[in-house]
Amino acid sequence: MSADLWRPTAGCGPDCLPAPGQTPTVSPVRRAARLVGVLGMLLAGAGLVVLLPVLPAAERAAVVRGWARGTTRALGVRLEVRGRLPRRRALLVANHVSWLDILAVLAVAPARLLAKREVRGWPLVGLLARAAGAVFVDRSRPRGLPGTVARLAGALRAGHPVAVFPEGTTWCGVAPSADCRPRRGFRPAAFQAAIDAGAPVVPLRIGYRCATTGAVSTTAAFLGDETLWRSLRRVLASRDLVVRVVVTAALHPAPDADRRLLARAAESAVHLVPARPVGLRPVPAVGSVPAVVPVPAAVPVPAAVPSGFVGPVPAASPAAAVPVPAVVPVPAVVSVPANEEGLSLAA
Repeated sequence: MSADLWRPTAGCGPDCLPAPGQTPTVSPVRRAARLVGVLGMLLAGAGLVVLLPVLPAAERAAVVRGWARGTTRALGVRLEVRGRLPRRRALLVANHVSWLDILAVLAVAPARLLAKREVRGWPLVGLLARAAGAVFVDRSRPRGLPGTVARLAGALRAGHPVAVFPEGTTWCGVAPSADCRPRRGFRPAAFQAAIDAGAPVVPLRIGYRCATTGAVSTTAAFLGDETLWRSLRRVLASRDLVVRVVVTAALHPAPDADRRLLARAAESAVHLVPARPVGLRPVPAVGSVPAVVPVPAAVPVPAAVPSGFVGPVPAASPAAAVPVPAVVPVPAVVSVPANEEGLSLAA
Protein backbone atom coordinates (compact mmCIF):
# COMPACT_ATOMS: atom_id res chain seq x y z
CA MET A 1 0.00 0.00 0.00
CA SER A 2 1.37 3.41 -0.92
CA ALA A 3 2.57 5.63 1.90
CA ASP A 4 0.69 8.51 0.27
CA LEU A 5 -2.56 6.99 1.47
CA TRP A 6 -1.35 7.40 5.03
CA ARG A 7 0.24 10.82 4.81
CA PRO A 8 -2.47 13.30 3.81
CA THR A 9 -1.22 16.48 2.17
CA ALA A 10 -2.71 19.89 1.52
CA GLY A 11 -1.89 22.38 -1.20
CA CYS A 12 -1.24 25.26 1.20
CA GLY A 13 2.01 27.19 1.16
CA PRO A 14 3.52 30.46 2.43
CA ASP A 15 1.15 32.42 0.20
CA CYS A 16 -1.74 31.29 2.42
CA LEU A 17 -0.26 33.04 5.45
CA PRO A 18 -0.80 36.76 6.11
CA ALA A 19 1.92 39.04 4.76
CA PRO A 20 3.91 41.18 7.22
CA GLY A 21 1.81 44.17 8.25
CA GLN A 22 -1.39 42.66 6.89
CA THR A 23 -2.86 41.89 10.31
CA PRO A 24 -2.77 43.97 13.52
CA THR A 25 -0.10 43.02 16.06
CA VAL A 26 0.75 43.78 19.69
CA SER A 27 3.93 45.31 21.07
CA PRO A 28 7.07 43.22 21.73
CA VAL A 29 6.51 43.68 25.47
CA ARG A 30 3.02 42.21 25.18
CA ARG A 31 4.37 39.30 23.17
CA ALA A 32 6.96 38.57 25.85
CA ALA A 33 4.29 38.69 28.55
CA ARG A 34 2.15 36.23 26.60
CA LEU A 35 5.09 33.88 26.20
CA VAL A 36 5.72 33.94 29.96
CA GLY A 37 2.05 33.15 30.52
CA VAL A 38 2.17 30.20 28.11
CA LEU A 39 5.30 28.83 29.80
CA GLY A 40 3.48 29.10 33.12
CA MET A 41 0.55 27.11 31.76
CA LEU A 42 2.93 24.45 30.44
CA LEU A 43 4.50 24.15 33.90
CA ALA A 44 1.01 23.82 35.35
CA GLY A 45 0.41 21.10 32.77
CA ALA A 46 3.40 19.21 34.15
CA GLY A 47 1.59 19.01 37.48
CA LEU A 48 -1.52 17.74 35.73
CA VAL A 49 0.43 14.77 34.41
CA VAL A 50 0.54 13.45 37.97
CA LEU A 51 -2.93 14.66 38.98
CA LEU A 52 -5.13 13.60 36.06
CA PRO A 53 -4.81 9.80 36.34
CA VAL A 54 -6.10 9.80 39.93
CA LEU A 55 -9.04 12.20 39.45
CA PRO A 56 -12.63 11.00 38.87
CA ALA A 57 -13.87 11.44 35.31
CA ALA A 58 -15.96 14.58 35.97
CA GLU A 59 -13.17 16.38 37.84
CA ARG A 60 -10.61 15.32 35.23
CA ALA A 61 -12.75 16.80 32.45
CA ALA A 62 -13.18 20.07 34.35
CA VAL A 63 -9.43 20.35 34.98
CA VAL A 64 -8.53 19.68 31.34
CA ARG A 65 -11.15 22.18 30.15
CA GLY A 66 -9.86 24.84 32.54
CA TRP A 67 -6.23 24.26 31.54
CA ALA A 68 -7.05 24.47 27.82
CA ARG A 69 -9.05 27.68 28.27
CA GLY A 70 -6.31 29.21 30.42
CA THR A 71 -3.64 28.39 27.85
CA THR A 72 -5.78 29.86 25.06
CA ARG A 73 -6.14 33.09 27.04
CA ALA A 74 -2.41 33.16 27.76
CA LEU A 75 -1.79 33.06 24.01
CA GLY A 76 -3.98 36.12 23.60
CA VAL A 77 -6.65 34.20 21.69
CA ARG A 78 -10.36 34.64 22.44
CA LEU A 79 -12.56 31.55 22.34
CA GLU A 80 -16.13 31.66 21.05
CA VAL A 81 -18.45 28.65 21.17
CA ARG A 82 -21.70 28.25 19.25
CA GLY A 83 -24.03 25.33 19.96
CA ARG A 84 -24.06 22.74 22.69
CA LEU A 85 -22.50 19.31 22.83
CA PRO A 86 -24.57 16.25 23.74
CA ARG A 87 -24.09 15.11 27.32
CA ARG A 88 -23.46 11.51 26.34
CA ARG A 89 -20.41 10.01 24.67
CA ALA A 90 -19.77 11.06 21.08
CA LEU A 91 -17.17 11.00 18.33
CA LEU A 92 -16.22 14.64 17.74
CA VAL A 93 -14.82 15.36 14.28
CA ALA A 94 -13.40 18.72 13.20
CA ASN A 95 -11.52 20.42 10.41
CA HIS A 96 -7.83 20.99 11.07
CA VAL A 97 -6.16 24.39 10.69
CA SER A 98 -3.65 24.68 13.51
CA TRP A 99 -2.15 23.19 16.62
CA LEU A 100 -4.49 25.65 18.34
CA ASP A 101 -7.39 23.44 17.23
CA ILE A 102 -6.42 20.96 19.94
CA LEU A 103 -6.71 23.58 22.68
CA ALA A 104 -10.01 24.80 21.20
CA VAL A 105 -11.52 21.31 21.21
CA LEU A 106 -10.29 20.52 24.73
CA ALA A 107 -11.63 23.87 25.96
CA VAL A 108 -15.08 22.93 24.64
CA ALA A 109 -15.09 19.18 25.23
CA PRO A 110 -12.29 17.50 27.21
CA ALA A 111 -12.19 14.47 24.93
CA ARG A 112 -9.65 11.77 24.30
CA LEU A 113 -7.72 12.80 21.21
CA LEU A 114 -6.53 10.67 18.33
CA ALA A 115 -2.93 11.81 17.72
CA LYS A 116 -0.03 10.72 15.57
CA ARG A 117 2.56 8.59 17.31
CA GLU A 118 5.22 11.32 17.12
CA VAL A 119 3.26 13.46 19.61
CA ARG A 120 3.94 10.90 22.33
CA GLY A 121 7.65 11.81 22.21
CA TRP A 122 7.18 15.60 22.38
CA PRO A 123 8.51 17.18 25.60
CA LEU A 124 5.71 17.74 28.13
CA VAL A 125 3.02 17.80 25.42
CA GLY A 126 3.42 14.06 24.95
CA LEU A 127 3.15 13.48 28.70
CA LEU A 128 0.00 15.60 28.86
CA ALA A 129 -1.53 13.75 25.92
CA ARG A 130 -0.91 10.39 27.55
CA ALA A 131 -2.23 11.57 30.91
CA ALA A 132 -5.41 12.79 29.20
CA GLY A 133 -5.95 9.37 27.61
CA ALA A 134 -4.95 10.16 24.01
CA VAL A 135 -5.01 7.32 21.49
CA PHE A 136 -1.91 7.27 19.27
CA VAL A 137 -1.77 6.05 15.69
CA ASP A 138 1.35 5.02 13.79
CA ARG A 139 0.74 6.28 10.27
CA SER A 140 3.69 4.29 8.94
CA ARG A 141 1.99 0.98 9.86
CA PRO A 142 -1.25 0.57 7.88
CA ARG A 143 -1.89 -2.83 9.44
CA GLY A 144 -2.17 -1.22 12.86
CA LEU A 145 -5.20 0.86 11.89
CA PRO A 146 -7.88 -1.72 12.82
CA GLY A 147 -6.39 -1.90 16.31
CA THR A 148 -6.47 1.89 16.61
CA VAL A 149 -10.12 1.97 15.54
CA ALA A 150 -10.89 -0.75 18.09
CA ARG A 151 -9.30 1.36 20.84
CA LEU A 152 -11.38 4.37 19.79
CA ALA A 153 -14.54 2.24 19.87
CA GLY A 154 -13.55 0.92 23.29
CA ALA A 155 -13.16 4.46 24.64
CA LEU A 156 -16.60 5.38 23.26
CA ARG A 157 -18.20 2.28 24.79
CA ALA A 158 -16.64 3.24 28.13
CA GLY A 159 -18.49 6.55 27.94
CA HIS A 160 -15.57 8.80 26.94
CA PRO A 161 -15.92 11.42 24.20
CA VAL A 162 -13.29 11.03 21.50
CA ALA A 163 -12.01 13.81 19.22
CA VAL A 164 -10.57 13.23 15.75
CA PHE A 165 -9.29 15.47 12.95
CA PRO A 166 -10.20 13.21 10.02
CA GLU A 167 -8.52 15.40 7.37
CA GLY A 168 -5.25 14.09 8.76
CA THR A 169 -3.33 17.31 8.12
CA THR A 170 -3.61 21.05 8.64
CA TRP A 171 -4.48 23.57 5.94
CA CYS A 172 -5.35 27.27 5.77
CA GLY A 173 -9.10 26.61 5.99
CA VAL A 174 -10.21 29.51 3.80
CA ALA A 175 -10.12 28.11 0.26
CA PRO A 176 -12.34 24.99 0.23
CA SER A 177 -12.78 25.05 -3.54
CA ALA A 178 -9.08 25.50 -4.35
CA ASP A 179 -6.12 23.15 -4.21
CA CYS A 180 -5.46 24.04 -0.57
CA ARG A 181 -7.98 21.61 0.87
CA PRO A 182 -6.68 18.09 1.63
CA ARG A 183 -7.43 16.15 -1.51
CA ARG A 184 -8.95 13.11 0.11
CA GLY A 185 -11.18 14.99 2.53
CA PHE A 186 -12.37 13.31 5.72
CA ARG A 187 -10.79 9.87 6.06
CA PRO A 188 -13.55 7.38 6.92
CA ALA A 189 -11.66 4.92 9.13
CA ALA A 190 -12.28 6.62 12.49
CA PHE A 191 -16.02 6.80 11.77
CA GLN A 192 -16.16 3.02 12.02
CA ALA A 193 -15.48 3.39 15.74
CA ALA A 194 -18.70 5.39 16.18
CA ILE A 195 -20.68 2.79 14.20
CA ASP A 196 -19.21 -0.10 16.21
CA ALA A 197 -19.84 1.64 19.53
CA GLY A 198 -23.31 2.93 18.61
CA ALA A 199 -22.20 6.49 19.37
CA PRO A 200 -23.31 9.70 17.63
CA VAL A 201 -20.93 11.74 15.50
CA VAL A 202 -20.78 15.48 16.26
CA PRO A 203 -19.10 17.63 13.58
CA LEU A 204 -17.25 20.69 14.91
CA ARG A 205 -16.50 23.66 12.67
CA ILE A 206 -13.33 25.52 13.72
CA GLY A 207 -12.56 28.94 12.27
CA TYR A 208 -10.26 31.87 12.98
CA ARG A 209 -10.89 35.56 12.45
CA CYS A 210 -9.52 38.95 13.43
CA ALA A 211 -11.92 40.78 15.73
CA THR A 212 -10.47 44.13 14.63
CA THR A 213 -11.23 43.72 10.94
CA GLY A 214 -13.86 40.97 11.15
CA ALA A 215 -12.06 39.09 8.36
CA VAL A 216 -11.20 35.40 8.31
CA SER A 217 -7.60 34.98 9.44
CA THR A 218 -4.90 32.45 8.58
CA THR A 219 -2.62 33.74 11.35
CA ALA A 220 -2.99 30.53 13.34
CA ALA A 221 -2.59 28.20 10.36
CA PHE A 222 0.23 25.66 10.75
CA LEU A 223 1.31 24.80 7.22
CA GLY A 224 3.83 22.69 5.37
CA ASP A 225 7.37 22.68 6.73
CA GLU A 226 6.81 25.59 9.08
CA THR A 227 8.21 25.07 12.58
CA LEU A 228 6.01 25.13 15.66
CA TRP A 229 8.10 27.97 17.13
CA ARG A 230 7.55 30.20 14.10
CA SER A 231 3.81 29.52 14.15
CA LEU A 232 3.69 30.17 17.91
CA ARG A 233 5.48 33.52 17.50
CA ARG A 234 2.94 34.62 14.89
CA VAL A 235 0.06 33.80 17.24
CA LEU A 236 1.74 35.55 20.19
CA ALA A 237 2.17 38.67 18.08
CA SER A 238 -1.41 38.81 16.80
CA ARG A 239 -3.99 41.24 18.10
CA ASP A 240 -7.65 40.31 18.58
CA LEU A 241 -7.35 36.77 17.21
CA VAL A 242 -10.57 34.81 17.75
CA VAL A 243 -11.11 31.07 17.41
CA ARG A 244 -14.73 30.01 16.99
CA VAL A 245 -15.97 26.47 17.54
CA VAL A 246 -19.41 25.76 16.09
CA VAL A 247 -21.10 22.58 17.33
CA THR A 248 -23.36 21.26 14.56
CA ALA A 249 -26.22 18.78 14.81
CA ALA A 250 -25.29 15.24 15.82
CA LEU A 251 -25.37 12.43 13.25
CA HIS A 252 -26.76 9.12 14.51
CA PRO A 253 -25.52 6.26 12.32
CA ALA A 254 -27.44 3.02 12.04
CA PRO A 255 -25.63 -0.18 13.14
CA ASP A 256 -25.02 -1.12 9.50
CA ALA A 257 -24.14 2.40 8.32
CA ASP A 258 -21.40 2.90 5.73
CA ARG A 259 -18.48 4.79 7.26
CA ARG A 260 -17.71 6.49 3.95
CA LEU A 261 -21.20 7.98 3.74
CA LEU A 262 -20.97 9.00 7.38
CA ALA A 263 -17.63 10.71 6.76
CA ARG A 264 -19.05 12.61 3.78
CA ALA A 265 -22.07 13.74 5.80
CA ALA A 266 -19.84 15.02 8.61
CA GLU A 267 -17.56 16.76 6.13
CA SER A 268 -20.50 18.52 4.49
CA ALA A 269 -21.62 19.79 7.91
CA VAL A 270 -18.16 21.11 8.75
CA HIS A 271 -17.45 22.76 5.41
CA LEU A 272 -21.05 23.85 4.74
CA VAL A 273 -21.42 21.89 1.52
CA PRO A 274 -25.03 22.45 0.37
CA ALA A 275 -27.21 19.43 1.03
CA ARG A 276 -29.60 18.14 -1.62
CA PRO A 277 -33.22 19.19 -0.93
CA VAL A 278 -35.25 16.71 1.12
CA GLY A 279 -37.85 14.76 -0.80
CA LEU A 280 -35.97 14.33 -4.10
CA ARG A 281 -35.02 10.92 -5.35
CA PRO A 282 -31.51 9.91 -4.27
CA VAL A 283 -28.72 10.19 -6.80
CA PRO A 284 -26.80 6.92 -7.32
CA ALA A 285 -23.63 7.03 -5.26
CA VAL A 286 -20.23 7.06 -6.93
CA GLY A 287 -17.82 4.19 -6.50
CA SER A 288 -20.31 1.46 -5.64
CA VAL A 289 -21.41 3.21 -2.43
CA PRO A 290 -25.07 2.45 -1.69
CA ALA A 291 -27.50 5.29 -2.29
CA VAL A 292 -29.14 6.81 0.76
CA VAL A 293 -32.82 7.58 1.20
CA PRO A 294 -33.25 11.03 2.83
CA VAL A 295 -35.82 11.68 5.53
CA PRO A 296 -39.19 12.27 3.78
CA ALA A 297 -40.37 15.87 3.83
CA ALA A 298 -43.86 14.81 4.99
CA VAL A 299 -42.68 13.38 8.31
CA PRO A 300 -43.46 15.91 11.08
CA VAL A 301 -40.51 16.50 13.39
CA PRO A 302 -41.33 18.14 16.74
CA ALA A 303 -39.68 21.43 17.66
CA ALA A 304 -37.78 19.74 20.49
CA VAL A 305 -35.74 17.71 18.02
CA PRO A 306 -32.71 19.75 16.82
CA SER A 307 -32.26 20.55 13.16
CA GLY A 308 -30.24 17.90 11.36
CA PHE A 309 -31.41 15.03 13.60
CA VAL A 310 -31.43 11.65 11.90
CA GLY A 311 -32.67 8.41 13.35
CA PRO A 312 -35.94 7.39 15.04
CA VAL A 313 -38.06 10.13 16.58
CA PRO A 314 -37.99 9.94 20.43
CA ALA A 315 -40.85 7.94 21.97
CA ALA A 316 -42.18 10.96 23.85
CA SER A 317 -42.74 12.82 20.59
CA PRO A 318 -46.22 13.07 18.98
CA ALA A 319 -44.62 11.88 15.76
CA ALA A 320 -43.25 8.72 17.34
CA ALA A 321 -45.65 6.53 15.39
CA VAL A 322 -44.20 7.64 12.08
CA PRO A 323 -41.08 5.60 11.25
CA VAL A 324 -38.10 7.63 10.07
CA PRO A 325 -35.27 5.85 8.24
CA ALA A 326 -32.17 5.65 10.46
CA VAL A 327 -29.78 6.81 7.79
CA VAL A 328 -27.36 9.63 7.28
CA PRO A 329 -28.22 11.74 4.20
CA VAL A 330 -25.23 12.62 2.04
CA PRO A 331 -25.27 15.73 -0.18
CA ALA A 332 -25.19 14.90 -3.86
CA VAL A 333 -22.48 17.46 -4.50
CA VAL A 334 -19.91 15.42 -2.56
CA SER A 335 -18.60 12.55 -4.66
CA VAL A 336 -17.05 9.44 -3.16
CA PRO A 337 -14.36 7.98 -5.47
CA ALA A 338 -14.28 4.22 -5.74
CA ASN A 339 -10.94 4.05 -3.95
CA GLU A 340 -11.66 6.85 -1.47
CA GLU A 341 -11.31 4.76 1.62
CA GLY A 342 -7.61 4.11 1.28
CA LEU A 343 -7.27 3.19 4.94
CA SER A 344 -8.44 -0.41 4.90
CA LEU A 345 -10.21 -1.86 7.89
CA ALA A 346 -10.14 -5.39 6.57
CA ALA A 347 -8.96 -8.02 9.02
